[in-house]
Amino acid sequence: MLAERVQDGTHGQAAALPPLVEAVLHGPLDAVIVGIGPGSFTGLRTAIALAEGIATARGIPVVPVTTGEALVAFTAEGFPAWAATENRRGALFLERFGPDGRSSAPPCVLAEDALPLPETLTWIMGDAAPRAVARLLARGWPAALGEARRVEARAMARVARRRLSGDLPALALEPLYIDPPATT
Repeated sequence: MLAERVQDGTHGQAAALPPLVEAVLHGPLDAVIVGIGPGSFTGLRTAIALAEGIATARGIPVVPVTTGEALVAFTAEGFPAWAATENRRGALFLERFGPDGRSSAPPCVLAEDALPLPETLTWIMGDAAPRAVARLLARGWPAALGEARRVEARAMARVARRRLSGDLPALALEPLYIDPPATT
């Protein structure tokens, strides 16, 4: 990873993305990495379209990475990890990964009180991790609070390297929607 730009905010990310990309898009690239969610409808679609355009123009691959994969990318080996993120409706997006960093269950959306029982000590990352860990520990279930709260470029790069080497399976280049649309 050669450069990174970050802009905080819950709205307007789709409009902010092109100038952020332009600020870091210099020199030769081997691949374009794009987050496919779960996340906001407009933000995901904008990011994927922009990544496809850059990759097509340069003749390089696009590597999709889920939010959960990036959040658990630096978890200590030998432990399962979950990514728990807010879905803006009071529930959680949950992505579960085994000790090898591979997905161990399909992503889902669930209420905090419906969190499944971890089989063994499980690290939990993401912006909803503190409340998820508190809920699990209150039940006497094995959980530990990991450090990652938001997706970072270096974590996405780590996952992308694994995907490009064949260590992780390929993903479809499409938004990972696991929650029904907020509007119809």
